Amino acid sequence: MRSIRAAAVGAVTLSLALAATACGGGSATGGGSNDSPKTLTYWASNQGASIAVDKKVLRPELDKFERQTGIKVKLEVVPWSDLLNRILTATTSGQGPDVLNIGNTWSASLQATGALLPWDAKNFAKIGGKDRFVDSALGSTGVTGKDPAAVPLYSMAYALYYNKKIFADAGIEQPPATWDELIADGKKIQATGKQALGAEGSNVSENIHHVFVFAKQHGADFFTPDGKADFTGDKVVAAVKQYVDLMAKDKVIPPGNAEYAQNQSVSDFAKGRTAMLLWQSAAANLASQGMDAADYGIAPVPVRSGTPGTGTQVNSMVAGINLAVFKNTDNLDGATRFVKFMTGDEEQRILNKAYSSIPPVRAAQADAAFSAPATTVLKDTLATSAAALPQVADESQFETAVGTAVKELFADAAAGRPVTTASVKAKLTRAQQQMPAK
Repeated sequence: MRSIRAAAVGAVTLSLALAATACGGGSATGGGSNDSPKTLTYWASNQGASIAVDKKVLRPELDKFERQTGIKVKLEVVPWSDLLNRILTATTSGQGPDVLNIGNTWSASLQATGALLPWDAKNFAKIGGKDRFVDSALGSTGVTGKDPAAVPLYSMAYALYYNKKIFADAGIEQPPATWDELIADGKKIQATGKQALGAEGSNVSENIHHVFVFAKQHGADFFTPDGKADFTGDKVVAAVKQYVDLMAKDKVIPPGNAEYAQNQSVSDFAKGRTAMLLWQSAAANLASQGMDAADYGIAPVPVRSGTPGTGTQVNSMVAGINLAVFKNTDNLDGATRFVKFMTGDEEQRILNKAYSSIPPVRAAQADAAFSAPATTVLKDTLATSAAALPQVADESQFETAVGTAVKELFADAAAGRPVTTASVKAKLTRAQQQMPAK
């Protein structure tokens, strides 16, 4: 996830990138070439518990690709705190990698820079066809009606992770299905001396993911149908307040979590300090921190009432990582072969098992390895009750502006300052004023 500083700088950089055309690299026109057919540079996002874990997962697979093709892949695993700024700098300078991972929520923003290779029918045909990928993953690859800016690599969904022993000690027999139930369960848990629910209050991206879901559950969107920012409607304000009130009013999120931004809430859960965690595809992360899968359960993220589904029953954003190619690569054929390799059925099974994510490739997703009960919750969520974040060019600025507003509201809650409808609306108004004029 991105740090606050990185996100803020990213918004400024993106405004420059949108006005620029990628230059340099593979050809004078920025159209790509095959001048360096034996090497590739790959920027991978930090998916594991550490960069060292990612290198351990990826290096054997990249060596396999080299044995198959003769193309050597130079790997750099980029922390989430740096990734967006690194990409945006590369789009303006033209000096970037050949292939890179992007958060799927950034697809439309990065598409608008013109720096990424469009995945038209011809390019999809080179990797086996567009119909190999599930629809939910393709929905977060760029603006509707345009050729995708990237190809799905890992799919994820949010779920509620809960500590079985803490629940049993508190006399709770099943995970909460609604927010009211979660709050009531949280009080029982706190009575046993444990923390109820973890959060990353200073993490801009985590904030956006959660308030997006709450907004959907209130029947609201952050953008109008024609793509204009709309952050201050009553339903949006109520949704943001409901999320922050989990700390400010309901007291189920500890005040100290207002400062969390580097997965500390995951560590608290893994170490048995916190009973519940809202996270995306957390199994591999928890295992790397020594938590046995038998010690926790996984359930759908709560809704306001009823059961998860579409419309106001959405309970996750469509999370995931996409694989993109810089349009001005100097190994265009090799980059395409690499995308085909990474999205091949075999690699999809290997990589998504390693990261406890869901393959966005249909054949791999059908593998028995992804049919365990915990994984089924994530698959069902993606298939039936997840929605893509707005695929608009201003999405990155939206994440920065609103995510920072939520961070500030959590800071107010932690400091004992009142979080009121008026104060929430004031911060969202300021966030909307930071968006590009239409």
